[in-house]
Amino acid sequence: MNKGAKIAVAVVATAMVAGGGYAAFNIGSAVLGGGPSAPPTFNATALSPTPPSATAAQQQATTFLQAWQAGPTHYADAGKASDSPLTTQAALQKYHDGLGLTGITFSGITATGASTEDTAAELVSYNATAQVKGGTWTYKGSLTVVQSTNGKTAVRWAPTVLYPTLQDGQSLQAGPVPADATSVQVVDDKGRPLTAAQFPSLADILSQLRTKGAGQSTGSSGTGVAVLDSSGMAVSAAKVFTTGTPTTLKTTLDATLQAAAEKAVHDPHALSASGVVAIDHHTGQIRAIAFNGPTDLAVNGYSPPGSTMKMITAATLMDQAGLGPSSPANCTPTVQVYGQLFHNVDGEQASGSDMQGAFAMSCNTAFIRLLDNAWGTQTQPHLDSLSQEAANVFGIGSWHIGVATQDPTIPAAADRNHLAADAIGQGDVLVSPLVMASVGATIAHGGFLQPILVPGLPQQPAAQSINPQTARNLRQMMVYTAQNGTAAPRTGGMSGVGAKTGTAEVAGGTNGWFVAFDDNISVAAEVAGGARGVDSAGYVVADLLKADH
Repeated sequence: MNKGAKIAVAVVATAMVAGGGYAAFNIGSAVLGGGPSAPPTFNATALSPTPPSATAAQQQATTFLQAWQAGPTHYADAGKASDSPLTTQAALQKYHDGLGLTGITFSGITATGASTEDTAAELVSYNATAQVKGGTWTYKGSLTVVQSTNGKTAVRWAPTVLYPTLQDGQSLQAGPVPADATSVQVVDDKGRPLTAAQFPSLADILSQLRTKGAGQSTGSSGTGVAVLDSSGMAVSAAKVFTTGTPTTLKTTLDATLQAAAEKAVHDPHALSASGVVAIDHHTGQIRAIAFNGPTDLAVNGYSPPGSTMKMITAATLMDQAGLGPSSPANCTPTVQVYGQLFHNVDGEQASGSDMQGAFAMSCNTAFIRLLDNAWGTQTQPHLDSLSQEAANVFGIGSWHIGVATQDPTIPAAADRNHLAADAIGQGDVLVSPLVMASVGATIAHGGFLQPILVPGLPQQPAAQSINPQTARNLRQMMVYTAQNGTAAPRTGGMSGVGAKTGTAEVAGGTNGWFVAFDDNISVAAEVAGGARGVDSAGYVVADLLKADH
């Protein structure tokens, strides 16, 4: 008996909607209530815990769909047939406008039982045929119907009423549609294909580039119905009328260096987690990104850089305190700052040393003492000195390189103790190899060029140019360190190479860091768990420098 009634209603509903006349809707709309003497209407604040009957749900769905079919002048009526009238009316209008809708019909309206996602709602399916800009779009849709405790029903509004996979904040638009992400070919700077199978470290990066394209992909889009996100960007194609031409996205990566980077992060000295980035310091273009471990440490790392931070600290002392490579820098095993004792990693000491010597031996105490006394022994140090130098001269901040990356943190120090820790890459300084490769590139080039992964992306300039003498001094100190200092075991004998080592103390141990540049690239690597930078990350960087020659 119930089954027979359900079929009968389904037949009537289909005929009523397919007929297209609004008179049919007026009959159905009686369930909404009317004038002052009308019976009680749906009450959204008093929902019944049980779904309406199949017959009632189907009648209410037909009422709603008939009003939708009748066009914009009746979208308010469709809204009244739902549990959220104004939201529904606005959504139907946006659907109409976005698709360039000239007509829509519904058929096969059938109640299919209680919703699996909401047991208090009855699911009703339908077939939609929409005449939109560019062609005819047919799809299967569904909606749910609920009832209030007085027995009156309403369509429960959700974006999926319009289209099954539509989510909050998304909309539909007829016109250009994005290419299938799998059809986008990503290539290196010389046009060589880049694949995740060949370069595992790039799997997520390639996925991001194929999906978003960084606004720089070539090829033409097809036409159809696109799903747009809240920013208006097409994220998928709901319907394709015409296909576009194949899409190619060119990157700044170099397949040869990328292959070397993939191999380098699996060097036995790189342990279980490492990351490396190589940047062309003449252009800011990223040539290689690779990592080994569960996360992309190369561009999304967020940890203290150890003594590689002394590149920025030395620049701060030169630019803001007028010091230079030959400025006295006494290296003692320990130094005390405001009651806190700091030490050198290996207990280094050298009396009568200068800044270049302290830099080469990576003496923590010398740089802490220099910065703490930079403005006089009786004057408080400038607590924002490092953060200002990092942001204004080295351009460190939030970058758009073409894919998502972890923003660094180099804040103004809270007090002298924090400043001392920050000076040697501990404290509150948290960065990735991408950031430190850029620091090396700024020194090598003599100016900041924001790193980018996709040619043509904007490169935000630093607030001020690096002082040319400061850049020359830093290059001199790094070349000396590469040949005669802590970096020499990895870079000694490499012509034109400058380097800086780092060992960062972290919870549970240490991380090794190494930054170096040659005539073409700046490379930075981090190895989680590395005891000393030269004996861990140094091998990773050296492998890339050798591959560059």
